[in-house]
Amino acid sequence: MASHNIVYKQIVWDRLIAIVEEQAQTIIRTAFGTAAREAGDVSAAVFSVEGEMVAQAVTGTPGHVNSVANSIRYFLEEFPAAAMREGDVYITNDPWKATGHLFDVTIVTPVFDRGRLLCLVASNTHVADIGGMGVGPDATQIYHEGLFIPILKLYEAGRLVESVTKFIRANVRSPRETLGDIHALVSCNEVAARRFRALRAEYGLDDFADISRFILETSRRGMENAIARVPEGSWSNVMMVDGFDHPVRLQATLTVKDRRILVDFDGTSPAIKKALNVPLSYAQAYATFGIRCIIGPDIPNNTGSLSVIDVTGPKGCILNAQYPSAVTARATIGMMMPDLMFGCLRQVLPDEVPAESADSLWNIRLVGGQVAQNDSRPDGEMRLGKAFVQTTFTTGGMGARPKGDGLSATAFPSGVRNTSIEVMETMAPIRFWRKEFRQDSGGPGRHRGGLGQVVEVESTEPADLLIAATFDRVKFAPRGVEQGKDGSPGRLYLKSGKQLKAKGRQLVPANDRLIVETPGGGGWGDPKARDRQAVLADLREGYISLEAAVETYGLVDKG
Repeated sequence: MASHNIVYKQIVWDRLIAIVEEQAQTIIRTAFGTAAREAGDVSAAVFSVEGEMVAQAVTGTPGHVNSVANSIRYFLEEFPAAAMREGDVYITNDPWKATGHLFDVTIVTPVFDRGRLLCLVASNTHVADIGGMGVGPDATQIYHEGLFIPILKLYEAGRLVESVTKFIRANVRSPRETLGDIHALVSCNEVAARRFRALRAEYGLDDFADISRFILETSRRGMENAIARVPEGSWSNVMMVDGFDHPVRLQATLTVKDRRILVDFDGTSPAIKKALNVPLSYAQAYATFGIRCIIGPDIPNNTGSLSVIDVTGPKGCILNAQYPSAVTARATIGMMMPDLMFGCLRQVLPDEVPAESADSLWNIRLVGGQVAQNDSRPDGEMRLGKAFVQTTFTTGGMGARPKGDGLSATAFPSGVRNTSIEVMETMAPIRFWRKEFRQDSGGPGRHRGGLGQVVEVESTEPADLLIAATFDRVKFAPRGVEQGKDGSPGRLYLKSGKQLKAKGRQLVPANDRLIVETPGGGGWGDPKARDRQAVLADLREGYISLEAAVETYGLVDKG
């Protein structure tokens, strides 16, 4: 087609987004692990030959896709575009050059047509296992956390580099599932490559360079215009989070100037000797997402729109942890970034920013059998059963919004799905007795915070379990705003009454049950101003107790 007008370019742009969405759905349909298949913990995107992200799939998490947006340049440094060959496929899980921890594997595939490099496609997911100490925050260096895969060729000219897969197979507990996830990523990239070649043929494109420039420039201008509607200035926010042994201070200063946004994490606590540290790429990913939730939310997410936001932090702080810091549980603190940004933006846009949310996921990571045999009971050795490592994706409540209640049991900001307990029970010797909304957990307000959950689980064998806990918002609850009350903090304990720590590997005896209560979101506005019918509806649904309806919301039966 000779006429490359705006309508034509928009049609091709829409097709690009459709292709990468099919790419993401292919991961989900073919993956072995529950993170991708059940929770949608993935990303998929297309890049220009210069390494700029042109389009991303709607399905996926900000932590994955916004980190991968910066990672392709590292692949191109290792394997320049001119040296790439048709059939090559590249792999890494480098936390500092990809998405923040070793469990996330990124696959990059160059797309060729008639001998010419069109573009690069990338995909990512959290694989079933990567060896080392496994899930949890207990490691003190990256060397403890599993197999570190530098940027390598996984396929060379269409042939599998078997030495790479042999190294992976020899270092993980679940080689079938882990390699299955990796090959699912390779397959989804190949699906995208076929679609791009078909798109080029259908529209008679020489390459994607012209379309890429149009998309990136249009998106950049759109984001600049959105920023221009915000008054210039600087605003700072401080959040305290639980940390491991001691609380952690998160601090950010957000500056709007010359149609750009600058974020600086100066004042944030230093990195610690546990696996809660966050590589800057991951902190950038969620900080940028938090800003985009408020400013320019309708503008497509790509290198163009991301280019007007700069996020920096002092080297060695917990949000810019340096190699070889332990980072396995980086999401626990990294997912606090949107609320850290909201606290800055609330000072200039008070009627557009929600209250604080549970933020980090409350994933229930259970370990059993020989996998856990190095851990012992207080009264002797562990009672061992079937070996497994299983993660049940579990969420808390979202903060109340200026014009509506917070969403309950919702994975904000990650966007992953809660996993089905029926599926989990088929994959491991565990039984769920409860998974329900947690009454009174949403912060009271004119608009109520979203509710957390109560989950109760036990072993179905006469065997002990380990819980690898990476939970936060236990000491510092999600804060309410504009007279709204805080959400309920989280809690972790055994049915027998023993309180468990929010972080670290701990025993769940065979004759006991684990109970997890996730945090609720903060409230927005004065609870006494809440609509009476909304209070009555909450009472009927069991979201709040009669005591809360009367004492907190001021509900009085007028007959």
